[in-house]
Amino acid sequence: MTDAAADEASSNARPYSVSELAFALKRTLEDAYGFVRLRGELSKVTHHSNGHVYLTIKDERAAIDGVVWKGSVRGLKCRPEQGLEVIVTGKITAYPAGSRYQIVIETMEPAGVGALLAQLEKLKGRLAAEGLFERERKKPIPAMPATIGVITSPTGAVIRDILHRIRDRWPCRVVVWPVVVQGDAAAAQVCAAINGFCAHGGEGKIPRPDVLIVARGGGSVEDLWPFNDEQLARTVAACAIPLISAVGHETDTTLIDFVSDRRAPTPTAAAEMATPVLAELRAAVNDLSARIHRCGGRVVEDRKGRVEAAGRSLARIPDLVEMAGQRFNIAASKLSAGLTRNVDAHERDLVRVASRLSPHLLERPQRVQLDRLNALSSRLAPAVERKLDRAVERLASLEKLRVSLNPDRPLRLGFARVHRPDGSLVTAGAQLSAGDPVALVFQDKENVRHAVVDGAAPEPKPARAARPKAPPAPATQGDLF
Repeated sequence: MTDAAADEASSNARPYSVSELAFALKRTLEDAYGFVRLRGELSKVTHHSNGHVYLTIKDERAAIDGVVWKGSVRGLKCRPEQGLEVIVTGKITAYPAGSRYQIVIETMEPAGVGALLAQLEKLKGRLAAEGLFERERKKPIPAMPATIGVITSPTGAVIRDILHRIRDRWPCRVVVWPVVVQGDAAAAQVCAAINGFCAHGGEGKIPRPDVLIVARGGGSVEDLWPFNDEQLARTVAACAIPLISAVGHETDTTLIDFVSDRRAPTPTAAAEMATPVLAELRAAVNDLSARIHRCGGRVVEDRKGRVEAAGRSLARIPDLVEMAGQRFNIAASKLSAGLTRNVDAHERDLVRVASRLSPHLLERPQRVQLDRLNALSSRLAPAVERKLDRAVERLASLEKLRVSLNPDRPLRLGFARVHRPDGSLVTAGAQLSAGDPVALVFQDKENVRHAVVDGAAPEPKPARAARPKAPPAPATQGDLF
């Protein structure tokens, strides 16, 4: 084909839009690299508030952007951290808006033991800075627990060793919470067991444990890695029940060993830490009982010796009684003569006083009182008469006032009282209207006269019912006003 033909063919080719080319490249990448296993070091790790994780995977010569969607974050075997070497799997895709390609990560695991330990040391430093390893916050283990809670696998040799050791040392109740102790689900199940024991209030047949033991046999770093989980460490630190960690052998160390209240080198040692030896306690009690008996005997002997020593310095009882009897006889022999002398002395005093007494001494006060009585009688009679006269005058004036206020008195002078039909008294002419019926009461109250006020009578109201006729006025009137 000549150059002119090629130019003509290229000018006739359909042009791509930018979007068409970008999405075509995206589909090509996803088809060609639908599954990729990639190893590298993490950098620029960003945990977004929506739950996604954005990062960059790099090595010595290149770098590729990566993203972990929210739904895949929980399934990761390690937490994405800056500088961590990992192995990830996912697919390569393109970001059309920026013409960049990236890997969508589905799984992530540390690249080796060194990376695991580096991540553990970094987490350990952060928890230590928060004070979770401080000795002051660790709770004491109870000396004689009634119930022990064990969190471990129910099928391994660990639980049998623990139960056997507890049965030999301190027979008590053991509550086992079965969990898996290896794999991705181990940390979550151990957390749930610890929270379950703490939330249990002791109701029902299962009591609340006094101490907890988290136990597992030995293994590799990868096998024990669930016990290095950050959430599990925080759950152990927040546990309200004293907790003993017994994970692995004596040389194995996990993160919960630092946050637990006690660390046991082996599960059997954890059972020994949690329980006393019953035989030793019985021997100690017997020894204390014997010491108490010996001490009590010595105290009794000491008190007995002191009483005997004090008794030797006291007088004998017969001597005390004889001396008291002698004093009594002497006093009794003097009593008769003393009474006689006392009577004679009072008789002499009476004679001496009686010589000064005479009837005139008694008559003189009587005369004085009689004179005072006569003087009072002479003044009392006129005063009583004056008071009676004033009372009579006041009574007469009250009688005159009563007669003047009698409402029937004006009737004897020719006046009459005007009453309405209901018996009420009319005191002013303005209270009456033309045509109103009235009753006139004269001195002879039996003959009451009825009348009508002069003037034209008002027209009767058609819808108003007739007022009932009032009874005649009473025979007596209380008050003219």
